[in-house]
Amino acid sequence: MSCTITRSRRARVAASLGALCLMVGSQSFAVDSQSGMVYDREYPFVDYFGKATGNDVARLQERIERGEVKLKFSEPRGYLDSLLGALRIDPSSQTLVFSKTSLQAQAISPQTPRAIYFDMDTYVGWIPNTNLIEIATMDSLRGAVFYTLSNRSAEPPSFGRETLRCLACHDTFSLQGGGVPNFLFLSAYTREKGGARTDTVANLTTDATPLEDRWGGWYVTGELAGLTHLGNIPPATAQRASQPVPLRLGDLPNLDGMFDTTPYLTDKSDAVALLVFEHQVYLHNLIIHANYKARRLLAAQVAGATAPSLHWEQLPPPVQGRMQRLLEPLVRGLLLVDAAKLTVPVHGNSGFAKWFESQGPRDARGRSLRDLDLSTRVFRYPLSFLIYSEGFDELPVGARDYVYLRLAQILTGRDRSPAYSTISPPERIATFQILTATQPEFARIAARYGSPAPRRPPLTATRG
Repeated sequence: MSCTITRSRRARVAASLGALCLMVGSQSFAVDSQSGMVYDREYPFVDYFGKATGNDVARLQERIERGEVKLKFSEPRGYLDSLLGALRIDPSSQTLVFSKTSLQAQAISPQTPRAIYFDMDTYVGWIPNTNLIEIATMDSLRGAVFYTLSNRSAEPPSFGRETLRCLACHDTFSLQGGGVPNFLFLSAYTREKGGARTDTVANLTTDATPLEDRWGGWYVTGELAGLTHLGNIPPATAQRASQPVPLRLGDLPNLDGMFDTTPYLTDKSDAVALLVFEHQVYLHNLIIHANYKARRLLAAQVAGATAPSLHWEQLPPPVQGRMQRLLEPLVRGLLLVDAAKLTVPVHGNSGFAKWFESQGPRDARGRSLRDLDLSTRVFRYPLSFLIYSEGFDELPVGARDYVYLRLAQILTGRDRSPAYSTISPPERIATFQILTATQPEFARIAARYGSPAPRRPPLTATRG
């Protein structure tokens, strides 16, 4: 399958019937005759097409070249097992998608779904009996970057950087100007009249998407208390249906009855892994957007190459005002303000939840932003663990200052605006304490406010 960026984004998504496009083949790209790719003109300070070094794949390649790591080829998955081990990605993170996306779309089917394994920053895609492993990873400066690894025993492992083919879909405006690279998590079906409409445009999944409207094109295992979602409806029964297809009832403990799971690392496509996966994609995209746009604002409004190193109080007031409007969506996303509530308890069965929670960091009382709730919401505390990510750390200093400042205002109760009214005082206090104990930069900024005091008057969002 190929997609060209001269088609509308909506038409392309409909054609892809996608769930997650790690790679999409394309032969047509938007090129500016004066300055090359649009990225080079609008974001030269990011240098997207330059050598990416701030990501796990680039660091692994360096370790391989130094002889510190050697990837091993073994049947039936080639380099996959060794690659996941080197990246420290646990097999329990396996999610399975059967919609025909990626560069190897012809190899994907309900009988041979694509497996995606992930950690906080990196997503590895593998399909049985294919010659490429596809990788998307969060580069600290450049955002979403893409690689392929030849999966042939005769070829030594080496990662190839992919740009144009992937950006044909993985760009917010499809390289037509003003967009940024991003990750995609899509649901291929739409809920209608108590069933699944399978001939509609695929929808982006965000934190706000109700569970009932997620996972079209995906396999889903675990215990979901009878929730009727859009997963586990193979195209063989759903494709080109003129009427809504009945939703699949009941929980699947494994996928042995759906296809031959023997080649895969597990027989699961864990519901909890899917929930975390979706959240990561959503937050990564907010961080990427904030980073690109904040750097462009600073380059245009503040003289000097050191502008990204200026603290919030050093920025001119007009720049602060524009930066505030730019960063507020990231603040909301980090605080999970728009996250859909769980209508039923969700339990995975691959071991992913335990692995995910084990990674911390934790405060002296053993609390972590990775702690899961899974009864009425995904996470126990109302702040995303991606506050610890390298992508967030790479935001311009003034932008990080502002986000930390806003978190301090909200979590101490000094900002009591309606947008954050659903965060209870005990949750604010606990989250403030966890972040103060585990993020020194936040602790320094928050120190000016002291401990949480919910009854204090709110500060305005523009106070520096």
